[in-house]
Amino acid sequence: MAKKNIQPAAAAAQSVYTPVPGDFELLHRRDIRTDANFASQSYWKGVFTHFFKNKRAVVGLIIITVIILLALFGPIMNSYDYKDIVQFRNEKNKRVVAKGIAPRIPGLHKLLTGEEYDDSFKDLTFLFGTDDLGRDLWTRTWYGARVSLAIAFITIFIDMIIGMSYGLISGYFGGLADNIMQRFVEIANSVPRLVIVSVLAIFMPKGMALVVVALLLTEWIGMSKIARAEMLKIKEQEYVLASRTLGARNSHIIFREILPNTIGPIITQVMFSIPTAIFTEAFLSFVGVGIVLPHCSVGTLIEDGFNNITTLPYQILPPIIVLALLMLGFNFIGDGLREALAPKLEDM
Repeated sequence: MAKKNIQPAAAAAQSVYTPVPGDFELLHRRDIRTDANFASQSYWKGVFTHFFKNKRAVVGLIIITVIILLALFGPIMNSYDYKDIVQFRNEKNKRVVAKGIAPRIPGLHKLLTGEEYDDSFKDLTFLFGTDDLGRDLWTRTWYGARVSLAIAFITIFIDMIIGMSYGLISGYFGGLADNIMQRFVEIANSVPRLVIVSVLAIFMPKGMALVVVALLLTEWIGMSKIARAEMLKIKEQEYVLASRTLGARNSHIIFREILPNTIGPIITQVMFSIPTAIFTEAFLSFVGVGIVLPHCSVGTLIEDGFNNITTLPYQILPPIIVLALLMLGFNFIGDGLREALAPKLEDM
């Protein structure tokens, strides 16, 4: 029986295939084409690649970049301050105030008409005109955009920290703690924003502080819901269970293990929350509980333009256009980030 078992094994060893030249082709001699989108690259590099392939997202990024640059450097592009009333003395030594002057560029006017302006301000340039008090609207528009953007960025950054921490903690511990925390979120979300503003207006003076506090009390709720949903989806994955098994603390697991994997949806939510904060600030300033004169924001400029719309119709156009472009640009960026952070199969 032993001899019968040995003979097939020896026959199999003798029949092993021996390669000969020409049977195989080296890999580097073939034309191998690699898809650049699926090549080995980091996660964020792929996000940037998908983002900049989205034309609307790029347009939104250009719009927001231009507005931010104008908000930073626009007020210093002429010699007028946002609260200065443009005035001087004419040939008869009488003081003249530049009230209600429509947009004018002397060089362009002369090029198109062949004539110069025939008034006392013929040598002055007002790209957006002046308001009913004689203040330059170019300076006030970009100063107001700066104030509105600063309020939005500050409040959304703080709301992101508060809402993200609240949602992650609520979703991680679950059970009774999650139920109590979510009931508080529902109560806070059920209170209308106007009621909160009205109560704040009783105890706080009008101004930037009131707008910031009103936004801090309302805008964190959306962040917390997104963070909690991501936590519920991720907390049972293998690497989280491994960290628990190795004895990692809860704070380490939440903020070092899970948080980096939830940052994508949170960033997208931030991009959609910024235009909401800008619009809220504009609305509060429009109804008179926001920025106090002589300071200005997009909302106060719209309010001034609305009050003078029958006599100075051009005054309302610059702040409305800036507000519309801000809303449009940030929404384009938000859509682009949402698609880049979670691309669909047909987009790859």
